[in-house]
Amino acid sequence: MKPLDWIVLLGTLGFIVIYGVWKTRGSKDIEGYLKGDNSMKWWTIGLSIMATQASAITFLSTPGQAYEDGMRFVQFYFGLPIAMVIISITVIPIFYRLNVFTAYEFLESRFDLKTRSLAALLFLIQRGLAAGITIYAPAIILSTMLGWSLTITNLVIGVLVIFYTMSGGTKAVSVTQKQQMAVMMGGMIIAGIMVVSYLPANVSFGDAVEVAGKLGKMNVVDFSFDWDDRYNFWSGMTGGLFLALSYFGTDQSQVARYLGGKSIGESRLGLLFNGLLKIPMQFLILFIGVMVFVFYQFNQPPVFFNEAAKSKVYGTAYEAELQQLEDKHTALFEQKQQAVQSMVTALKAEDDAAVTTAQAKVSALTAAGKEVREEVKGLIKKAAPDAETKDTDYVFISFVMKYLPTGLIGLLLAVIFSAAMSSTASELNALASTTVVDIYKRSVKQDGDATHYLNASKLFTVAWGLIAILFATYASLLDNLIQAVNIIGSIFYGTILGIFLVAFYFKRIKGNAVFFAAILAEAVVLYCYYFTEIAFLWFNVIGCVCVIVFGFVLQGLIGEKRSLDV
Repeated sequence: MKPLDWIVLLGTLGFIVIYGVWKTRGSKDIEGYLKGDNSMKWWTIGLSIMATQASAITFLSTPGQAYEDGMRFVQFYFGLPIAMVIISITVIPIFYRLNVFTAYEFLESRFDLKTRSLAALLFLIQRGLAAGITIYAPAIILSTMLGWSLTITNLVIGVLVIFYTMSGGTKAVSVTQKQQMAVMMGGMIIAGIMVVSYLPANVSFGDAVEVAGKLGKMNVVDFSFDWDDRYNFWSGMTGGLFLALSYFGTDQSQVARYLGGKSIGESRLGLLFNGLLKIPMQFLILFIGVMVFVFYQFNQPPVFFNEAAKSKVYGTAYEAELQQLEDKHTALFEQKQQAVQSMVTALKAEDDAAVTTAQAKVSALTAAGKEVREEVKGLIKKAAPDAETKDTDYVFISFVMKYLPTGLIGLLLAVIFSAAMSSTASELNALASTTVVDIYKRSVKQDGDATHYLNASKLFTVAWGLIAILFATYASLLDNLIQAVNIIGSIFYGTILGIFLVAFYFKRIKGNAVFFAAILAEAVVLYCYYFTEIAFLWFNVIGCVCVIVFGFVLQGLIGEKRSLDV
């Protein structure tokens, strides 16, 4: 990186942190610290909600996901707008009427303390793990690209976030996320424009889209039904809907964003704003990944995008074999490049037969190239058994570092750091508020004053931040990073959502029944995760439905037992 990149990167991050601390100085009590004095406008709420969900994983993994698998991941979000409407109508009025700090307070008034505590603990487990991944995901990639140690990168992200989140609480998280969203989306749009500008002079934007379509990357909607398929219309509209209901309706990292709204109307508008813009935003990020894929049809991609991992083969007995594979990779690319140019020419001439011939040749050469890549991964594994051989998450950052001009590299790195900071800040704030309100204040120390709980909130923010940094430092890379976070969420969200749906809509089911139903439902979800091939999005549906069904059955048994006892 050049000095200008460092100036852009450090200047952007420094401004966000200083602005957040200055703008939210002076929180005197837990009301201001955890709810921002209910002063948030709808656009702040909406941007904060989007920034909370758009972690660095979104900007690192999503383009790589599209490069590898096309646009179909966007279907994951199809159920989200419906979820926003449902939450706006049913959930927000209840939370406002009860004047709760966290979503889980409501469960005690509806059921009992143990059910509230169970839901809070499930949230703390899954969100605590997710916070570590949220730091770790960008840190492991940025440390590789920048040549930093992983520990130092984790500390830089974690300490910056802890500093302003501890200082200003919920309001600091929300106000800084406006700037972070501006940086994130501005940087990605510029990156997208640059990718298209780098295409050959004879390849227009329309040609690029057509090439992507012919090579199977514009697969936006898939109506086929398959339980084992992670991303299709049906999994998005059902599993995605349940996940969105769970995440935005019961996850404190999101609930805290709209609980700080100036009114019910402001909170509703903020959620609906997110519902309207989230799918276009994800579509744009995926589409940039597809354009990077098209770019690499005309410019030779590396045989393995994680150069640091590949370099571990050098100086070993496998170096000569790696060189042979790289030569083969180059030869295959040169043939494919000619075939893709032939496809472009045929598309311009509207020669369907020539298009089909070129498409078949490109597909065959792509398959051969994948075989070479797999062989390279095998060599890396032999030379360095601990090396990560899945490089999808390095596709976009590799392009940024190699092809973008000075200054824009710093901006795109600021995008990734900003995303990591925004989502981590929301998570730490939510973890601290849930720990204080639902566990510490309710079950450990009930007689503290406002200052005591304010200080406790700050201390728990620091504690959860340190735990996240520790987890991030010793975690190992999981498959595709964006999938890893969604898998962790899906394992727990369905059960939590089931508890809330019972609370809202099934008045017959009481505390004991729903408590044990939730434990059984979580056991079923864990069984599905470890012993079946069911796609993870369905875990949300399974967990939720199991809580409701088990709740009815157990309530019937408990009610029958009580009647016999009488």
